[in-house]
Amino acid sequence: MFFFLFRVSANRIVLVSLVLLIPNKMKIPSLLLRFPHCCFSRRTYFPNFHFTSRVDFLCIESLTPAQHYQTKWISSSNGLRRELRQQVAPDQQVEELSDREQRLVDRLYSGLIQGHRACLAESITLVESTQSRKKKIAQVLLQKVLSYHREQEKLNQGKPLAFRVGLSGPPGAGKSTFIECFGKMLTERKYKVSVLAVDPSSSTSGGSLLGDKTRMTELSRDMNAYIRPSPTRGTLGGVTRTTNEAILLCEGGGYNVVLVETVGVGQSEFAVADMVDMFILLLPPAGGDELQGIKRGIIEMADLVAINKADGDLVVPARRIQAEYVSAMKLLRKRSKVWRPKVMRISAKTGKGISDMWDKMTEFHDLTLTSGELIAKRRKQQKVWMWNLIQENMLEHFRSHLAVKDKIPLLEEKVLHGVLSPGLAADLLLKAFKDSV
Repeated sequence: MFFFLFRVSANRIVLVSLVLLIPNKMKIPSLLLRFPHCCFSRRTYFPNFHFTSRVDFLCIESLTPAQHYQTKWISSSNGLRRELRQQVAPDQQVEELSDREQRLVDRLYSGLIQGHRACLAESITLVESTQSRKKKIAQVLLQKVLSYHREQEKLNQGKPLAFRVGLSGPPGAGKSTFIECFGKMLTERKYKVSVLAVDPSSSTSGGSLLGDKTRMTELSRDMNAYIRPSPTRGTLGGVTRTTNEAILLCEGGGYNVVLVETVGVGQSEFAVADMVDMFILLLPPAGGDELQGIKRGIIEMADLVAINKADGDLVVPARRIQAEYVSAMKLLRKRSKVWRPKVMRISAKTGKGISDMWDKMTEFHDLTLTSGELIAKRRKQQKVWMWNLIQENMLEHFRSHLAVKDKIPLLEEKVLHGVLSPGLAADLLLKAFKDSV
């Protein structure tokens, strides 16, 4: 049964509302056989509809901004078909902001591009928020910053605005000491340095220490530097899901060197290599032999290996491990056509080798930029990170889906008691999910 409410205008008849009552057993294709000139969707009430004439059929189109996609069964001269229609453009899929929210976005954007650290901090906090409404506001802000970022790159002849550097190493390698020494050297050379220090979240309490900023006392007081500690919240790879967005915000704030310090060393740490231009591995002098280094796996991703603490009694061990890693790097597959990974000795305590290390880093940046590898790498990274976020969001969507939400605890209980195997339980959940889509 249908109930229509029309409004007549000068050039068209507008259907203001439509109430459609469908029996539970009646399928949409069978309805189309009875009403061949209408387009149906699996809903009982549609606000703001209008009719539009086409060559071979009459369809109903939704103007509701919140509904971006809609499954339609359409009857036409070519037969019955199902169609997934996009109702709004991709850049218009974010819900309209209120006046207060729009003022917040404008204030943060204006302060960010003017280099205000407080606005940068507030913007990163907004991006890191897990609240659904704040995530939508953050996406609007990111789109504005991304547009500004593209304009600035065009003015810079298409060259990247900032040098993104990933830094990793085992606990005790001296990462925080190195970053402070390295950052101070760069700020003295008129660079603006941003440090995104990621701390592991406790699997028991869920908290993080966030103590890296406390260690970098001199750099944290430098007006040309910005240090942002962030918790991982259980994210694999030692980076937060919003680290990529935080890098973009830092570049929008005028920081031309972005350091991403990550958690520990391991195979899951590869995530940071998918968001930086250069990946540096920092090792202590007693970090094991070359075989141990290869087993770690992360050595394959390193563009530069730095042996830290090469001072005092540790000079000889540092020289020995440098030689071992030089020979180990020769066994690895070459990833770049223009750059072979280097192994250096440095001392963050005395500052020895820090300037030479920066020279090697700029050499890497210039070579990869000239060859086109840097631009190609950044484009590939955006694609990889998009799929990483899709994977994460799909898992969250799966857990909260109505078809499986109530079944998950029951099947988990059966798996715990050995009634079902994990594989069979997973298949049952996936089948319930697919049948409901």
